[in-house]
Amino acid sequence: MFKILSAIILTCISIHVSAQETYKITYEKYTHQKKISESNPTLVLANSQKTIIGTSNSFDEYRFYPNEITYYTNEEPNNIYSLIQFDSLQTIKTIDTISLKKHEFKKLNGTKKILGLRAKHAQIIINSNTIDLWYVDNINIKAAPNTVGLDLGFVLEHTRNNNYTIRASKIERIKNDPTEKYHDEINLPTLDPLTYKDLVWKSKFITVPLLQNQEINFGNEITSNDSILRFAHGTIAVRKIRLPRIRKGSQIFLDINQISNGDAYDRTGSAFLIPFNKKQSFLDGLKNGINKLPIYENGNGKKYQGITLTQDYEPLIELMRFFTPFGIDKYNYIQIKDKEWHKIASYRQDISEYYDLLNDKEVYIGFFIGNYDKGGHKIDANITIHDSNKQLIPNNKILALFNTTNVMEMAGQEYPTLFNSDQGLRIEFELKDDWKNAKLRYTTTGHGGWENGDEFVPKVNSIFIDDKKVFSLAPWRQDCGAYRLYNPASGNFDNGLSSSDYSRSNWCPGTVTNPYIIELGDLKAGKHTIQVKIPQGETEGGSFSSWAVSGVLLGE
Repeated sequence: MFKILSAIILTCISIHVSAQETYKITYEKYTHQKKISESNPTLVLANSQKTIIGTSNSFDEYRFYPNEITYYTNEEPNNIYSLIQFDSLQTIKTIDTISLKKHEFKKLNGTKKILGLRAKHAQIIINSNTIDLWYVDNINIKAAPNTVGLDLGFVLEHTRNNNYTIRASKIERIKNDPTEKYHDEINLPTLDPLTYKDLVWKSKFITVPLLQNQEINFGNEITSNDSILRFAHGTIAVRKIRLPRIRKGSQIFLDINQISNGDAYDRTGSAFLIPFNKKQSFLDGLKNGINKLPIYENGNGKKYQGITLTQDYEPLIELMRFFTPFGIDKYNYIQIKDKEWHKIASYRQDISEYYDLLNDKEVYIGFFIGNYDKGGHKIDANITIHDSNKQLIPNNKILALFNTTNVMEMAGQEYPTLFNSDQGLRIEFELKDDWKNAKLRYTTTGHGGWENGDEFVPKVNSIFIDDKKVFSLAPWRQDCGAYRLYNPASGNFDNGLSSSDYSRSNWCPGTVTNPYIIELGDLKAGKHTIQVKIPQGETEGGSFSSWAVSGVLLGE
């Protein structure tokens, strides 16, 4: 760590920089003229030969990682080197020879004083953003809080769209030259800029791999292995994994990439977590048969296995509901003029409200795609954790109430046709203490029945808490035609539409279904009821309608 031997805060004086002098410039950030509190402000080291842009951490002996700096040479060629230290041993580098050439500034009239220096005005538009720079060009250094304007001279202020400003707040002269220790690093092997940016981006968050190139297919010969458990003839894959410690307020995302490996149809997919808070879990049904799970009946004559909370059982917690397109990748050989099919379906969803279930926990996470095809589908899946201190849906209590998605369909689990009864879905649950700001995370999709069935007919979902209606809406997607290029095997009809174009009950082939977050207010300790009612369509011949609904109670 360099030692500052003399520091001069410059006010109303001129700077004459010799070849040996290096200056440390500290910048502060403002938004709408209000200073942003920072623990690690932008810091620039500059002399007549070179400039290094980093943060105060960049030059700390006990710096934390990753640490990225920009190194600019003030002699021909004017290269910009970007370096990032992932740790004390690993550093990568790239060279940007384009940015400075792309910057064409408009010189404007007018000056203003910043730290006693009379600064000139220049302006440039970059990616639709208007950037105003205030700089001096009669000093033998080039410095800026970023690469914009380095060729102008010493940039004292950088303002974007008149509402975000980075301004020099302090200039200190230092006798020795701490920039020399970066000289060896600019001689490292050079990565191309795209590879460098990709590695830098991935260093900003934690990736937890769940599945890679995993088949979700149907076959009697499907067996489990040491890391992946397979159930329901291969249509379910379950991974037991330990998740790392996660900072409170971090954003947590689930990513799934999917292609067809033989199945040409649109299929229901679900990613779920198996809770183990009760005597019995869904894993018992996976291992020992669906009829080992508690039965729900509502008077319509059918028995629905493992879908509701009981005293000894908690149903699956749905992380993501997704729907595969018609044959993506496998059937891309089907040709239609002016159509270039996408090669992969990507699903991504924020699951941060499940922080308390995931933080430093060993969990069972399962993946289901309903199909009867030997090739089926292939998926990759991972969780990414992004450091933050803002919890968008505040909660520290989680209770799964119901999940009618029949993920064990291929092992005999009943289709969710229970809404043909006036009672619909009605259960009682008990809270051991008061819950503040309770919310219901409710996911719903309608299925089946061909043209007249609930997949293609809007139906109002009504939810009651303690017999009081708290939600009423007909869930419906009218944007399915936007996903045509994901669906090469989608059938084409005489009216010029394909099957994948048709609006549906809250889903489209190739999309994620977002949950509704329903505000319930405070719930007192004790017993409560929840009821879901949907006017399910009548059976027509061999076609029937059903509704996959899941509800998780969140609260504080």
